Amino acid sequence: MGHQMESEEVLKAVFPLLEGVDLASCMAVCKQWNDIAKDDFFWKCMCANRWPSICKRPNPLTETYYKLYKTFHKRQQRRTLLPPRISFDDLEFFIDIWAEDILLFSEAVSGSVLQSGFRSPASGVCDLLKYHLESSEYKMTFPVEPRFTIPSGQNQNVSVSVMVGRKDTNKVACIINKSMFDYIERSSYRALAYDYLDISPGYPFLPGIRAWISLLFMEEGSEDLMDVFGIQMDFCDVANSKEEVLWLLDMLDWK
Repeated sequence: MGHQMESEEVLKAVFPLLEGVDLASCMAVCKQWNDIAKDDFFWKCMCANRWPSICKRPNPLTETYYKLYKTFHKRQQRRTLLPPRISFDDLEFFIDIWAEDILLFSEAVSGSVLQSGFRSPASGVCDLLKYHLESSEYKMTFPVEPRFTIPSGQNQNVSVSVMVGRKDTNKVACIINKSMFDYIERSSYRALAYDYLDISPGYPFLPGIRAWISLLFMEEGSEDLMDVFGIQMDFCDVANSKEEVLWLLDMLDWK
């Protein structure tokens, strides 16, 4: 009995000197260590080292200092998203591309088509673009049929608008409003345009989220013409999975 009392005193002297992770490990050694290490005084010491000001109030902010330490001692892992409230089957995208006043492309694309993407054509697509198309970042891609061409010298005058409609609520939101393809990435045969999303006023702290749209070109053809075989849209600044994209679209300013 005396020996147990002595060991208890030793543990009570040592436990406050440990790091929180080590003290938690001690709780798993045996019932005696667990009973001692569970004493909230030790965990108050841990919290006092980490957040001294919190320990100035008479009672812990949570039920116990142990719970406080366990909850906040390290940054929370990224939480799994809840299932989105909309699906791609509910959505329809309206894409119009102009060169000056000439309409080059105008199509209503169902969300399911945009979501499924396509296998890049085997011939005429450069390796860098193939690699980009196969990357793990979530990008919505669809083939342009029939293909259209853009004169290289005029690319700064090519603009795009993208609207999205919801079949579940019959509302419409704007994704891109007449943005210019003013950045041509020659190495991977892409022309890029972007616009800032109109987010619902219900989310006032989400400014400056960009929607990107790319025209994908064939490697073949003349220097003067760009042969567009696909269109790609993404929100890779903030959304890199199907679920994240749907959550983001749900936050748009639907009218």
